[in-house]
Amino acid sequence: MTARLGKLSWLWLSILVIALDQATKYYFEANFSLYQKVDVIPDYFAWTLAYNTGAAFSFLADHSGWQRWLFALIGVGVSAVLVVWMMRLKTGETWLAVALALVLGGALGNLYDRIVLGHVVDFILVHWQHRWYFPAFNIADSAITIGAVMLALDMFRSSKTGETVND
Repeated sequence: MTARLGKLSWLWLSILVIALDQATKYYFEANFSLYQKVDVIPDYFAWTLAYNTGAAFSFLADHSGWQRWLFALIGVGVSAVLVVWMMRLKTGETWLAVALALVLGGALGNLYDRIVLGHVVDFILVHWQHRWYFPAFNIADSAITIGAVMLALDMFRSSKTGETVND
C-alpha cells in the first residue's frame, strides 16, 4: 500500500505551509491597515498589508474580476497534478517530494485566499532604500518559490539519469 501512495506522506509539509500562511495573513489583516508599512530593517525590509487580485507580480490585477476564477481554476488544476505526481514518486525521490509539497502548500494557501476573500493577502515587502521595491508577497509565495527552485535543481541532479551535466 505504501508504494501506491508514493510520497503522499509529505503532505504534512503542505499542511504546515497552509497553516503558517493563513495564520500570518490573519495576523496582518487583524493588525495592519491596508498599505500600512512598518520597517523591520530600514531601507531594506518591511511588513505591510496589500491585496493582490491578480497573479504573480499583480499580473491582470486591474481587470474586472474574471481573473479571480481563472487563477482559482488554474490553482485547482495545478494542485491536482501535484498530488498525482507525488503519488507516483519512488522511494528515493524525497527531494522532489519536498519540492512538490512546498509548491502544493503555497498554491493551496493562495487558492483559499482567492476563492474565499477574492484576493491574495501579501505582507512581506523587500526594497532598497525606497528606490527599488519587489512586489509584496507572503508565506505561500515563498514556499512556491523555494519549491520551484528545488524542482529546477532536481533537473540537474546527475542521479536522475545516471549522466553528469557537462559544460
